[in-house]
Amino acid sequence: MDTTTIIMIVGALVIGAGIGLLMAKSREKNNASQLIKSAQDEASTLIKKAKIDGEALKKDKILQAKEKFIELKAEHEKVILARDKKMAEAEKRTRDKESQVSSELAKSKNVNKEVEAKIKDYNYRLEFLEKKQDETEKAHKRQIQQLEVISGLSAEEAKNQLVESLKNEAKTDAMAFVQDTVEEAKLTAQQEAKKIIINTIQRIGTEEAIDNCVSVFNIESDDVKGRIIGREGRNIRAIEAATGVEIIVDDTPEAIILSCFDSVRREVARLSLHKLVTDGRIHPARIEEVVNKTRKKIEQEIIEVGKRTVIDLGIHGLHPELIKMVGRMKYRSSYGQNLLQHSREVAKLCGVMAAELGLNPKLAKRAGLLHDIGKVPDTEADMETPHAILGMQWAEKYGEKKEVCNAIGAHHDEIEMKTLLAPVVQVCDAISGARPGARRQVLDSYIQRLKDLEDVAFGFTGVKKAYAIQAGRELRVIVESEKVSDDKAASLSFEISQKIQTDMTYPGQVKVTVIRETRAVNIAK
Repeated sequence: MDTTTIIMIVGALVIGAGIGLLMAKSREKNNASQLIKSAQDEASTLIKKAKIDGEALKKDKILQAKEKFIELKAEHEKVILARDKKMAEAEKRTRDKESQVSSELAKSKNVNKEVEAKIKDYNYRLEFLEKKQDETEKAHKRQIQQLEVISGLSAEEAKNQLVESLKNEAKTDAMAFVQDTVEEAKLTAQQEAKKIIINTIQRIGTEEAIDNCVSVFNIESDDVKGRIIGREGRNIRAIEAATGVEIIVDDTPEAIILSCFDSVRREVARLSLHKLVTDGRIHPARIEEVVNKTRKKIEQEIIEVGKRTVIDLGIHGLHPELIKMVGRMKYRSSYGQNLLQHSREVAKLCGVMAAELGLNPKLAKRAGLLHDIGKVPDTEADMETPHAILGMQWAEKYGEKKEVCNAIGAHHDEIEMKTLLAPVVQVCDAISGARPGARRQVLDSYIQRLKDLEDVAFGFTGVKKAYAIQAGRELRVIVESEKVSDDKAASLSFEISQKIQTDMTYPGQVKVTVIRETRAVNIAK
């Protein structure tokens, strides 16, 4: 082909392509227009539907709002009605209070008027009485002046003369009465006194009371003796060291002897042995435990004995410390006579004798029971004070009356007797102690010697316990291991023996044994 033909073909292809493109564009434009139109129609339809739905929703919401409004309005009206009701009730109460206050005010006004009227009447009567009193005083003065003129004496002189005349007459009558009374008393006093004393002794008769220094502990069989003695005597030594009582185990069948001048120690040892034998466990640690418990039990029993004694005698309001001292008298003796039995007897004698003499029997019983409490001292310092003075001091300390304190302090003539109660207590004390067999001088001096022997040991530093045993032939001293060494224990034994030798009088010889014990104690946890 030539070039022109090719160009024509190319041109025809270009023109055809342009025409096809235009036709394609025109078709696309028509399609787009149809799409736009259909979209517009759909949008119009949706808008119309939305408007319809919106109107329906609007009407529904308005209806709901109206219902809610009506409901809230009804509730509000209820609240308003309740509030109005409360306000009405409050107004009613206020009106009632106002009317009540008005009536009270009216009553108060009436009362004030009555009071004012009574005050006026009182003032009027007071003025009237004052006027009458003035008139009476003036009339009295006029009468006195007239009497002075008639008698020629002043009122003071007449009064003095009258007093002197009455005084002389009273003196004369009193001297005559006293003289007659003294003469009658001289004739009958001795006879009446003997009668009162004899009647009192006959009405208060008790058994003779003799104390001793030995107790017997009964056992079921002699096999128990070996258990009490223990291996190499360790048990019996532990009992003697803990109680201060000498344990005598001899051939006496079914019996063990407990020897000690102190009845409290002896009782502690007896009860402790009873518990140990009953329990069956007898060893040093158990012995110490049982002795300590028994000692506390005895202290409690002392208080109970004191309470029973004052109740039996009808004595009330006694201080607890004095009750405890009364109980302690059960384990004390005076010249072999049990101190508690003696004091009970003196109290009964005092009550009977005071009633015969017209005195207060209750105070007399009180003084009689307490007259010997000074014989149960707590400390060594108290032992140096006479028992009557010490008892009086204790009675004063614990609030006893002056009459009772004076009777206690004066029953051995150590202070002046200031009341009639004092000689009554003194006489009754003598009556109780003078009965045949009531007292033994030997026993009391023996016990005092043993106490003095123990006191010598307590005078040295480091001494924890001291016991006089074997009728005073041995002094067993237990020292504190922290304060006394082994060497010091030996020298202490020598010093105590020298002190006894120089300061005391005793038969035979005294063996001084110093015991120093060291214990190592640990606790397993």
